[in-house]
Amino acid sequence: MSTKTELKKTLTLPQVVFLGLAWNTPMIYFSVFGVAFEGSNGFLTSAYFLAVVAVLFTGLSYAIMAKRFPISGSAYTFAKKAIHPNVGFLVGWVLLLNYLFAPIIACITFGIFMHAEFPAVPAYAWIIGLICLLAVIAIIGVNSSANISSLFVSLQIIFIIGFTGFLVYALITGEGAGSLVSPEPFLHVDLSLPIALAGASIVVFSFLGFDTMTTLSEETKKATKTIPKAIFIMIGIVGVLHVTMSYFIELSFPAFTFQNPDSAALELMGVVGGSLLRAVFMTVLIAAIFTQGLASVTSVSRLLYVMGRDSILPKKLFGYVHPKYKTPVLNILFASIVSLLAIFISVDDAIRFVNFGALSAFFFVNICVISLYFKNKENRSLGYSIINLVCPIIGAGFIIYLVALLDIPTLIGGSIWVAAGLLYLVYLTKSFQHPLPEYKPQTSVTVQEEKAI
Repeated sequence: MSTKTELKKTLTLPQVVFLGLAWNTPMIYFSVFGVAFEGSNGFLTSAYFLAVVAVLFTGLSYAIMAKRFPISGSAYTFAKKAIHPNVGFLVGWVLLLNYLFAPIIACITFGIFMHAEFPAVPAYAWIIGLICLLAVIAIIGVNSSANISSLFVSLQIIFIIGFTGFLVYALITGEGAGSLVSPEPFLHVDLSLPIALAGASIVVFSFLGFDTMTTLSEETKKATKTIPKAIFIMIGIVGVLHVTMSYFIELSFPAFTFQNPDSAALELMGVVGGSLLRAVFMTVLIAAIFTQGLASVTSVSRLLYVMGRDSILPKKLFGYVHPKYKTPVLNILFASIVSLLAIFISVDDAIRFVNFGALSAFFFVNICVISLYFKNKENRSLGYSIINLVCPIIGAGFIIYLVALLDIPTLIGGSIWVAAGLLYLVYLTKSFQHPLPEYKPQTSVTVQEEKAI
């Protein structure tokens, strides 16, 4: 079995954006609505606004690194190139928590909702069926994933716009604040910065898709331009959708309460649009879950591929690309097997791992940009310094604060995973006596392009 077959550059800007949105899933807003509502004391607008600000600074760092290193692997590749291969390995190791558990979240949620609709079929049957379907589509090719993702993401955005229309209508007819313009969501007497930041630490999960787009660099046309553009387009779309919905929900139903955080979104749909809106919501949400699962499997298989190609993981398994489909088939099958954990764990546990892995990667990508700034001593212009030093420092500061707000079980579990990765690194490097192996890609940018970043 040959390991020399490489990924094929076929993705365009719209396809990359839709794949990022698919992983991110705009409808995830409703999946975490109850938990986010409680965590922010009902001040969702401020929580989402601060999350957007934090993510924009980190998104800028991702865009800079994606332009500098148009190689699949995301934060793993960036840290390896900008700081040190050993640091890159540990970042990639932690990032695996995010990528491996993302499809698990989709599978768990799919099983829960489908079992609720069809109680005669056990949840594990729906989970296994979804895992098999996702594997087949992901193996066929990344273009198939992108095209399917485009359809289902468009469906989600249409629903969100329609739902917002219901809220606007409620305000026009005198419900809630009775006005479309009000400072209350931002200037409420009970709102404080710690409360808003606590909410932001939860809802930041809704903005993680831009990270996955950098795993597609080697399958994207003109990656040095396409990936940075896609990052900001995706953050912009999600930010506008989520902040706008939060704003109108707070104005329309300022005293909204619910019985169960897990079903809070369903209760909200009943209040806003009755049983018909609830039924449409369920249909769109299930499609969204499927899309997020597909994008997650696609992304984790690419991260595993890069680590396998580098011989960080067993190369014959993880570095293999199918000669016909041009996809890392064995990685997709591996991720599918791991996704069977969805039968045994809760969605809360999976989200903890995703948040820890994603925020850790975000922090190190900001550090990567800072590191490159000090290595490039030729350019110290004001604009360059703001973009490559001040902005990533602010981004890293936001991320540190959000990590500090994670609960103790999450921090303990994440620390155990990091410790296991460190032990594996000691084994790979023979107690740091030998360097890690490294793949030499053909794609790079010139010195002039680097200075233009």
